[in-house]
Amino acid sequence: MDLQMIAMISLASLAAGGLGWVFVYPVLSGERRAEQRVASVARADPVARVTQRGPQRSRREQVEETLKQLEVRERKPKRVPLSIRIHQAGLSWTQRQFILISVGMGAIAFVAALGIGLGLLPALGFGFAGGLGAPQWLLSYLKKRRQNQFLNGFPDAVDVIVRGAKAGLPLLECMKVVSNDAAEPIKSEFRAMIETQTIGIPIGEACSKLYERIPVAEANFFGIVIGIQQKTGGNLSEALGNLSKVLRDRKKMKAKIQAMSMEAKASAAIIAALPPSVMILVYLTSPDYIQILWLHPTGRMMLAGCAVWMLIGVLVMRKMINFDF
Repeated sequence: MDLQMIAMISLASLAAGGLGWVFVYPVLSGERRAEQRVASVARADPVARVTQRGPQRSRREQVEETLKQLEVRERKPKRVPLSIRIHQAGLSWTQRQFILISVGMGAIAFVAALGIGLGLLPALGFGFAGGLGAPQWLLSYLKKRRQNQFLNGFPDAVDVIVRGAKAGLPLLECMKVVSNDAAEPIKSEFRAMIETQTIGIPIGEACSKLYERIPVAEANFFGIVIGIQQKTGGNLSEALGNLSKVLRDRKKMKAKIQAMSMEAKASAAIIAALPPSVMILVYLTSPDYIQILWLHPTGRMMLAGCAVWMLIGVLVMRKMINFDF
C-alpha cells in the first residue's frame, strides 16, 4: 500500500472521528439528555396552590392558572406548517406558488449544471440544492429579517400603548394608533390583531396569536401580559410599562452579545476565507502548479476532504459563537 493511500485512509478516519465527536458523542455521553432535562425543569409549568381561601381564589392563583393555560396553548409545535412559515417570512405566496417556484429553481439548477458539463450526479445534487435548500434558506432568512425588524420597533409600540392607557384610552384604540403610525411589520401585525378581535375573538386571545406569526419571546410576553390583564384585571399601563423595560433590556443584551461575539465571527470568516483565497492567488500566479488538484483523481479527493474539514470547522465555530438568552 503506497503512502498516498495510507494518507487518504488516515484523513478519512480523522474526518469520521471528527464528525462522530461533534454529532454522536453528545448523544452517547448523555450531555444532550442532561441539557433536555435541565431545560424541562427550567420550563416547568407553574403549580397552582390547592389551599382553600374561601369561595374566591386569590389573584396569585388566578395568575398562575392563566400562565399555565397560556403556556399549554401557545407551546410551539415540533414542525411548523409551510403556510405559517411563508407568513412568518412576510410573503404573500400560497403553498402552491411556493412549491412551483421551488420546483422551477431546482430544474434551472439541474439544467445549468448539465449545461456546464458537470455530469448527472453533480447535476442532481445542484437540482436538489436549488429545489429544496435554496427556498428553505430564503424562508429562514426572510423570517429572521422580519423578526429583527419587529423587535427593533416593538418597544416603541408598547410605549405608545402605555401612554394611551395612561391618558384613558381603551386598549383597542391604542392598538389602532399603533397600526396606523408604526412601521412594518408591526403595523400589519397589530392590524391583524384588531381584525381578529372585531370578528368576536377576545382581545387577550387575539394578542396571544401574535406569537404564532412572530415566534419570538417578546411577542409571547406581550400576549401573556394582555391575557392576564383581561382575565384578572389590574393596572394595564403599569404592566405594559414593566414589559417595555424588559423588552429594552433584552434589546441591549442582544446588542452586547453581538458586539462581544463579533471578534470571533470575524476570525471565523477570515479563517474560512483563507484556503480559497490562497488557491485563487496560486492559480493566478502559477496555474500549472495547482491545476493537478482538480485534474487528477487523487487531487479531487483531497479537495473533497478539505471541503469536509472546512465545513466541520465552520459548523463548530458557529456553534461556539452563537448565544441564546
